[in-house]
Amino acid sequence: MTLTITPIGQAFVGEVTGLACGDPLTPAQVVAIEAGMDQFAVLVYPGQHLSDEQQMAFTLHFGELEGKGQGRGRTSSHIHFRTDDQARRLRPGIGDFSNIDNEGKPLPADSRAHMFKLADQLWHSDSSFRPIPAKYSLLSAHAVPSWGANTEFADMRAAYDALEERTKAEVEDLVCLHSQIYSREVVGFEEMSEAERAEFKPVRQRLVRTHPVTGRKSLFLSSHAGRIEGWSIPDARMFLRDLAEHATQRQFVYSHQWSVGDMVVWDNRVAMHRGRRFDPTEPRDVRQTRLAGDVVTIEQVD
Repeated sequence: MTLTITPIGQAFVGEVTGLACGDPLTPAQVVAIEAGMDQFAVLVYPGQHLSDEQQMAFTLHFGELEGKGQGRGRTSSHIHFRTDDQARRLRPGIGDFSNIDNEGKPLPADSRAHMFKLADQLWHSDSSFRPIPAKYSLLSAHAVPSWGANTEFADMRAAYDALEERTKAEVEDLVCLHSQIYSREVVGFEEMSEAERAEFKPVRQRLVRTHPVTGRKSLFLSSHAGRIEGWSIPDARMFLRDLAEHATQRQFVYSHQWSVGDMVVWDNRVAMHRGRRFDPTEPRDVRQTRLAGDVVTIEQVD
């Protein structure tokens, strides 16, 4: 089979065919995929049906896993405020982004885990709340609900390019504060202990990033961004909302309708994403691996 990447959607997404992701990759295939990730913001691999072990092996061709540290809802030993009876026993390094517990039952609507994950329906960039944000996120579908649950992606490079020159000059040197506190407050998840709030201490990120390979500039937006240094909170939040509305116009967005077996990979440095609503009484089993970033944006040199 010959690896082929075909543009789909708004042309910042590519569909990969001619590749079995569960098999070991050749060096040439790794190079081709990395070039595809640099060209596109999102790559879709339909019908892969990967085991956790296969997803992990595929992921590690492209970098190191992101650690479990600050800001991932891990004030306990479990991800996203899951309790012991809600935590599934997945392979180490696999992030449980499902809505089901260890018995395969949907999480209760009044559980902290369910309410915390609702904010994933806001536009965001994975791990922007960490000092070094994530590089790639890889999400595979093991079970999908009967309706909804699309994942939408927005091209932050095209959004930056489309800004008027006055706004480009205005955003060039701005620094934002990112924290999951900000995104969770939007959905009303405000009851956090002092220890939890300390874990989610805001971090500084540049509002404009430059891709290390292509040199293209992009907006680094996220629902986790709640302040702009040197601005009042009302002014900052209105400006960030305006930028997000600009960046998520239809011409910048692709919506992926999941099928069981799909894997989608996106570059958090140049793409924002969000999940869409679905029936929470139906199981949605999606599993994520995430690659560590390699640059502190605040120190980035153009």
